[in-house]
Amino acid sequence: MTVTQGTLRKMRVHVDDAHVVQYQLPVGENLIDMNELIGTEVSLTYSGNIYCVHCNSKTKKSFNQGYCYRCLITLAQCDSCIIKPEQCHYHEGTCREPEWGEQHCLTDHFVYLANTGTLKVGITRHVSDVVSSRWMDQGASEAMVILRVKDRLTSGEVETLCKQHIADKTNWRTMLKGEPDSADLVATRDRILSEIQPQLDELQQKKGLQALSTVTADPVAIHYPVEQYPEKIKSINLDKTPEFSGTLQGIKGQYWLLDGDRVINMRKYAGYDVEIGYSG
Repeated sequence: MTVTQGTLRKMRVHVDDAHVVQYQLPVGENLIDMNELIGTEVSLTYSGNIYCVHCNSKTKKSFNQGYCYRCLITLAQCDSCIIKPEQCHYHEGTCREPEWGEQHCLTDHFVYLANTGTLKVGITRHVSDVVSSRWMDQGASEAMVILRVKDRLTSGEVETLCKQHIADKTNWRTMLKGEPDSADLVATRDRILSEIQPQLDELQQKKGLQALSTVTADPVAIHYPVEQYPEKIKSINLDKTPEFSGTLQGIKGQYWLLDGDRVINMRKYAGYDVEIGYSG
């Protein structure tokens, strides 16, 4: 049994040539190749200590998946406009960290459709590797970019228009219940863009011809290393259950799927100091 100790970070993801998601779990300075552990016994013990993922200070409570309270109220990446991009206020001169905003918000963003058990709309900055890490983190089985926009604010405004016709949230319980039926993303794209075209035209007139453009792309299929899905989901909360073990039956999104219908969202516990035990 190998034991690795350190603070957790969200699992790193990429796809192989067959578009199967490959997972690596950062624990302190170590990376654990999680796909190799599917079907084997794993254990996790939480020490009770949490360290901020940004400043590394010890904190009694984690906010926004790993930040201490001080970072929560001072960092641009923790501002409410990160969750609601249509509220981006950089142009008002009130960004908490203007340089961070210039690097992360004043760059091209992409509006996409994804099938996570139900169809949803979302935004991402990264699609350079064909499959966005955001799609994999959300457990999407298929996804497709539909629009390219000039900045985060515009992406939020477009997403808001789309939300009148399609959901923007992932139902994590539905996502973990199995592989969803394939959806017609192309037809959904065409329908939504047709319905919001007048508002898109207004945005373009307001912000310029280069502010947004449609993207012609094919849906991308994404596969997850899962041997068995849970029938009745039982979520593990590390604050209440600081120690557990069991057979790792699969990984989807940022969730471990364990025997006994147990699941745990590893991303939620970024900054938690743990010991991970596994064979190998």
